[in-house]
Amino acid sequence: MTAEQVGAAVVGGDLDGVLFDIDDTLVDTRSAFGTAMATVAAVYLPHVPAQQYAEVLAVWRRDAGGHYRAYTRGDLPFRRQRHLRANELQETFGGQPVAEEKFDAWDAVFEAAFEGAWTPHDDALAAIDAIVGAGVAVGALSNASSGYQTRKLECAGLAHVPMLVGVDTLGFGKPDPRVFLEACRRLGTAPSRTLYVGDELDFDARAALAAGLQAVWIDRPGSRRGGSYIEDPALAAGEGIRVVTTLAEIVPLVVEP
Repeated sequence: MTAEQVGAAVVGGDLDGVLFDIDDTLVDTRSAFGTAMATVAAVYLPHVPAQQYAEVLAVWRRDAGGHYRAYTRGDLPFRRQRHLRANELQETFGGQPVAEEKFDAWDAVFEAAFEGAWTPHDDALAAIDAIVGAGVAVGALSNASSGYQTRKLECAGLAHVPMLVGVDTLGFGKPDPRVFLEACRRLGTAPSRTLYVGDELDFDARAALAAGLQAVWIDRPGSRRGGSYIEDPALAAGEGIRVVTTLAEIVPLVVEP
């Protein structure tokens, strides 16, 4: 990493805009997935006791096959990646594979429970209000589709955060630097004067930094995925990336005291 990149990683000075990731940054997606996994397991893995539902959630979020990230690269359709992940669960916990002709029913069970559990993190609304109140522009950048994430923000009471760029905007998502630059363009801010906040160290903070933005990794307690995900605070600190545990810690970085 160059000296210029390290300098860009350290939040300071004037900021014109803040871009937020959505899932597990603004919206408590981990808890929503927990509800969805419990509902799916009760129907499709009836032999798995409720005491193991936390393990089912962990397997889903870890996505050992990398199917969701293949979707964000444009290598898999959304439906296909979710079907592969469904069968990864079935195989891991000794269930029957979900056949192609039965997947829509599986997905309907999942989606109804998932959407019904979309809520904001407790610190999201206050942080957004403080930043907007200080005259700093805010927007969202996500590796899910724009329409889906717009609906998620609305359901979570965050409709005032504009959804700027999704994986469908350019046909691919983070960590490609072009998605960050497009989000800055739509927000109307220069990348060097824009802060990006996300819960994935590699696809959020490090990727934003490489694109020329300032970067913060929000490492919420108990929210790490494990597996192939890079989740190392020492690595982040070594690269000059600020690590926070709540969105409340973002506000003084953005708003003048």
